[in-house]
Amino acid sequence: AQTTGDTVFLNVRSGLDVLCIDRKEGTFPIKTLIFEVGNRRPLGVGAGGLALLMPLPEAELDSVVRANASRLQSFGSLKARHLVSMVRQARERGYVVTEDIVVRGVSAVALPFGGKNGVPAAAITVACVPARMPKSRHHEIVELLQNEIKTMERMLASTAAISRAA
Repeated sequence: AQTTGDTVFLNVRSGLDVLCIDRKEGTFPIKTLIFEVGNRRPLGVGAGGLALLMPLPEAELDSVVRANASRLQSFGSLKARHLVSMVRQARERGYVVTEDIVVRGVSAVALPFGGKNGVPAAAITVACVPARMPKSRHHEIVELLQNEIKTMERMLASTAAISRAA
């Protein structure tokens, strides 16, 4: 958030939901406070929710989307087939990018990280107004997120090593 000036979200999977566990605001005057800490949405809703679906095996992706299909109606025109298409595009691209999907006037880039066996532990998202997220900025944001993920994973590994030694 300090580097981009934009809002950053940390999300985890909780059953069939994405749960916001942290949010940091950047310095840009227009805030994209679209997801409150402690709130839930169906997996696949929002950039973080899509990122959590990205690495899942196809059968699990289909299962989650089917289970959440009726819940998607609360999020505008988002349909199950569109959600699956966005996940597949994100897989090809290597990251999630959304614009005007859940909230009009909001763009976001997200990456999954951590976890085991193809199931991510969390997703990190940078969200802002579309004017601040031209395609030319996507790679800059992705590189920044990748660096932050490496830092968090090193911190978690050191914490785990200390716990094991204690």
